Amino acid sequence: MTRNNENANTDKHDLSEAVDQLPHASRPASIDKSEISDEKLELEKEKGHQTVVEADENLYDENGREKVLETAADFATALVSLDDDPTMPIHTFRMWFSGLGLAVFGSVLGMLFGPSDNHPLQQFRPQVISVSALFLQLIAYMLGKLFEVVIPGPGSRFHTGSRFWNFMNPGPFNIKEHVAAQIMANTAAGAALACFVFAADDLFYNITVNSGNAIFTLLASQLLGYGFAGMFRSFLVYPTAMLYPQNLIYVNLFDVLHRSKGELLQGKRLRFFWIVVGAVFVYEWFPEYIAPLLGSFNIVCLAARDSAWVSYIFGGAEANEGMGLLGFGLDWANITSSPFYSPLSTQLSQYIGWALNYLILPAVFARNVWHSQNFPFISQNLFFENGTIYNQSLILNPDFSLNRTAFEIVGQPWLSGSSVIFNLGITLAIGATFTHIALWYGKDLLSAAMDYFKGTPVNDPHYLKMKIYKEVPLWWYAGLAVGGMGVFILLYCQPINAFPWINSLRYCHTYRSFGTADANNLHLSRLPPWALIVALIVALITLPFYGAMVAIAAYAPPMGTLFRILGAAVVPGSSQANMASFMLSDLKLGQYTKLPPREDSFNTVCIILTLRPDVIMQTVINNERPILLSNEGSRVWSGQQIQSFNADAILWGALGKEIYGPQGSYFIVPLGIVIGLALPVIPWLMYRKLGWSWLRYVNTAVLASNMGDLAGGTNGYINTWMAIGLTSHFYIRKYRAGWFRKYNYLFGAGIDGGAQIFVFIFSFALAGAGGVATPFPTWALNPEGNADYCKVTDQ
Repeated sequence: MTRNNENANTDKHDLSEAVDQLPHASRPASIDKSEISDEKLELEKEKGHQTVVEADENLYDENGREKVLETAADFATALVSLDDDPTMPIHTFRMWFSGLGLAVFGSVLGMLFGPSDNHPLQQFRPQVISVSALFLQLIAYMLGKLFEVVIPGPGSRFHTGSRFWNFMNPGPFNIKEHVAAQIMANTAAGAALACFVFAADDLFYNITVNSGNAIFTLLASQLLGYGFAGMFRSFLVYPTAMLYPQNLIYVNLFDVLHRSKGELLQGKRLRFFWIVVGAVFVYEWFPEYIAPLLGSFNIVCLAARDSAWVSYIFGGAEANEGMGLLGFGLDWANITSSPFYSPLSTQLSQYIGWALNYLILPAVFARNVWHSQNFPFISQNLFFENGTIYNQSLILNPDFSLNRTAFEIVGQPWLSGSSVIFNLGITLAIGATFTHIALWYGKDLLSAAMDYFKGTPVNDPHYLKMKIYKEVPLWWYAGLAVGGMGVFILLYCQPINAFPWINSLRYCHTYRSFGTADANNLHLSRLPPWALIVALIVALITLPFYGAMVAIAAYAPPMGTLFRILGAAVVPGSSQANMASFMLSDLKLGQYTKLPPREDSFNTVCIILTLRPDVIMQTVINNERPILLSNEGSRVWSGQQIQSFNADAILWGALGKEIYGPQGSYFIVPLGIVIGLALPVIPWLMYRKLGWSWLRYVNTAVLASNMGDLAGGTNGYINTWMAIGLTSHFYIRKYRAGWFRKYNYLFGAGIDGGAQIFVFIFSFALAGAGGVATPFPTWALNPEGNADYCKVTDQ
């Protein structure tokens, strides 16, 4: 392994900067007796300085060269501060104002780029991008500093030192206020999972879900997710191996914004961050609006503008245009910070999966497998066999159950070949997730869980620093989960005949409002209540595997498909494992930044009780309905995820046996779970037998999930993403270790900050989220049709 040749013994100034960047132990401070144990505090005082000095020394090898970060422990100690001041105030006016305000703001972004099972995080945009918590973190910082200046603080003639003024402005905006506000915003930004059900109802069935159903459905799903997360925190949050690489970007920014003020290196890092934010914000106006060709440039498209096959394989500027082979796009809103924090093993597995797209998808289409040539090369819609859009209302009864007589007459719905491969990749990934985690990390997870119940201390430096705070008891999280389940039962399992208590044990129903609230608008879901309980039990079983994959690989397995396979798709809370992962990440963020657990829990529950992301969902649907229903959408708006969700609901919910059963056209899709269970065994056995270290980088769950990942969205930036990821986590991490530690994660943070500030402003000002779209005039870099000059195909 090659090391960075910077030598601290010959360049004391560089060594001083590197050491100064790290946080140092703060002065001893008095502690609130109600929150912190005196005995534990004294121990922290004695060990605090020693711990930080050891962290400083561990950055360098015996020759004075900065060590290359390899293990989770390396990243957790070199990139995350051990500094803590337990006396910092948390519950202040500016924390609550910015936290609640950004929760609403975050829920808006969560709907524009909201979560889904099929792709990491998106809802109404064609790009596979996430709602960056860093963007919310940046806005929270600006608000906090504004209130610090505007509201009279200590030392002013208005600030009397009373409880009121200390609540309004206790002094400088501190890191714990900031973290608490961001966690509130994070909860809101990741809370739109159940809205897929509402959006599909509105777009495809003209059913507007009433506010009561929306509020309580979202409430129940959030309570369940957070309850499950807390119950598993002992082995999904506390251990060092549970790194949550995505959190390192946020933690780095917290550090540069709040710690080591006045130090030269921190000042450089802060200026670097703001320069990147400003530059990206200005630049994004070009690939997203003025010159879209910059977002997806492909020389093949320029050379062959009349070939449909060229569009399928090389196109990637528009939603569902093509796979983007050999494309180069520098649109940071699409690239995001992901290549800067995703572990190298995850990235390499993604690259292999993407490469398989270029082989499998064209082969399926060319061979006309599943009548693929009758349908668009890339589409998420359902079709009649002749290629026209399938009208699912023709085969459904008024209560949305299957009318078998009509089904025999109309015929089955069909999927595009690319959608089948995408779904197959998803099921392969689900099976592979269980086996991969069990083989590579199963013993560690089980040991961590057993140690927790035995009372054995967790040997993680950040967890040990948190021991001075009172923990949230396990019964609290269990109570939240039971409360969420109770809301679901009350909402969806009401009695429906003269024997209510007996009948409520047999069938559930849901209220679907058509604009009025009367008995005629009551439709039976035909879901027995025990199925809800089974779904929740399955969620509990899958969460350790799902959560561990998120924490270790920064990859969220699409477990929602598993619930649809089990028949739970009609329950709006079927994505519990997904929601819990957001909560687990926030719990880890609290541990990294030393936010007291009870404050973390209290703030999160407050936001759960006040969310209304369905409002912005309804606004976008009303304004962009034709585009959301179209096959290709636009470069700004796309209904591909709602279309895919609706297709899954029809195929799995109403036609599961006919479509995915042993005699069905797509039986290979559910069979993929069984096949996926075997995939990780191959590299694991080879590693055990041959000892090849590179086999540890093979994550078959990630690989399989990306096998059909290019069957949707805009893909012209994929090659740029790979180049950036390899540069960051292979070259810079290994050969420029100092720069990697100081600036890599800040660079990703600046990209997310600048790009998402732009996207939010652009979406509402010019892209149509506010009601009226204002397109930029066509010119050479903004042509009519596809922005990369590929042919606009018949699809």
